Amino acid sequence: MNDAPQHITVLLQEAVDALKLRADGTYVDCTFGRGGHSRLIVQRLSQLSPNGGRVIALDKDPDAVAAAAVMAASIEQVKAGVRFECVHAGFASLDAVLDGCGVDAVDGVLMDLGVSSPQVDVAERGFSFRRDGPLDMRMDTTRGFTAAQWLESATEQQIREALKNYGEERHAFQIAQAIVARRALEPIRSTGALAALVADVFRALRRRPEPGQDPATRTFQALRIHVNQELEELQTGLNQAMDRLATNGRLAVISFHSLEDRIVKHSMRARAQPPVPPKRVPLRASELPQPGYRLVGKALRPSVDEVARNPRSRSATMRVIERTSERTAPRSDARTSRFAAPR
Repeated sequence: MNDAPQHITVLLQEAVDALKLRADGTYVDCTFGRGGHSRLIVQRLSQLSPNGGRVIALDKDPDAVAAAAVMAASIEQVKAGVRFECVHAGFASLDAVLDGCGVDAVDGVLMDLGVSSPQVDVAERGFSFRRDGPLDMRMDTTRGFTAAQWLESATEQQIREALKNYGEERHAFQIAQAIVARRALEPIRSTGALAALVADVFRALRRRPEPGQDPATRTFQALRIHVNQELEELQTGLNQAMDRLATNGRLAVISFHSLEDRIVKHSMRARAQPPVPPKRVPLRASELPQPGYRLVGKALRPSVDEVARNPRSRSATMRVIERTSERTAPRSDARTSRFAAPR
């Protein structure tokens, strides 16, 4: 399979190092993409033991699953000894995938939340405002509504809320108005048409985007997040991943914008803090139950050299958490996302 355009995996060595691989461990790559992280995990497990370890990958993108099949065949050919498989699913389906694989607990989980270069650079996928193509934006092209379909049916308020909540777009009101006015004349079905519309709004307001940013950046981000329900899926996936960790197992998450990173940071901190004692109950700190998880290091960002090699890595942030307690029943008090999808 031809993987052009080339995808450069962000924080490749750092993310795999963070998992602290063990020879007989089971690891999950929740976002296979083009296999950079999975491939390195398999290589390192093969070096640790000729006949140990298991890697389970997930991806919503059928093209990524096809790339994983090629990788799985190459592993069989070289007889690496590591079991590798990829499932067509998003990471909100982690529990179901692991149950289907007969796996109860795992030794490490990796989530790379970025959009892959093949998705961005292929105009037909509709993710890029720089390449004119169908306004699709679905990670999983086999199901769900496209961005164009949603813009045809959504109310002005729904569009405005999506742009504001998911894109943090300051001009959400004016852009939503322009979209509704334009679609009354003709449907907005291409990335070029939407990007031009947003640029017209900025010109009419005599506003400039942030330095180095296209006027349509935040609008495209917002629509992509909404179409794929990314923040809701992220919250669900984080809870399932932390519940499934074995003792000393680790979860590493690479995010690419503040909305994602905020959810990751808050979810991990909530797990790593002791429970709040009831009011007016005299308890010392040493008497409180231990949280069962610990944060590993500080948030990690790409080096100057990595950003120079791969400018798309500049906004990446990686956070890591480790389970310190024995695993029992899954938590029933997992927090739900405060990012409700606009309806």
